[in-house]
Amino acid sequence: MAALQEFYTEQEERQRRFEAGAIEGAGAGGVAIEEDWKLSQFWYDDKTAVTLAKEALDGGSRRIACISCPTLYAKLLQLKPADCEIFLLEYDTRFAVYGDSFVFYDYTSPLELPETMEEKSFDVVVADPPYLSEECLQKTAQTINFLAKEKNHFVYRQGDGGFS
Repeated sequence: MAALQEFYTEQEERQRRFEAGAIEGAGAGGVAIEEDWKLSQFWYDDKTAVTLAKEALDGGSRRIACISCPTLYAKLLQLKPADCEIFLLEYDTRFAVYGDSFVFYDYTSPLELPETMEEKSFDVVVADPPYLSEECLQKTAQTINFLAKEKNHFVYRQGDGGFS
């Protein structure tokens, strides 16, 4: 019983430190928030996050949506120019500490988005769907098609570790 209580205490402390870091601007880049496998979360290593961030920022992108990829979002916050807007669309409400740039996102309701997520308003949309089911992939694609500008640029993470 003592071990379980110690685990819960450590978990609460990690969450408290994460929230404090995010409020001060460090966010997930400053204090690591752990993957939640129940939410099918798998964080990118730093090399992958940097590669994806540079690709997303290539060409002067000024409005970027990250769908279900909080590791990339954190890296983009570190690398973005001042005039670049980045939004995280994510189911995990722990990331609400990012304030207005966090958008609760449930792939089962792909178009239930706030008014700030205007149709065809994003230069780049990056998605790493939480599940490889046909339903999840199709509904995430609906969100991408809604958000991305006509001559859009998007990266879609595949379950085999590849990108398209």
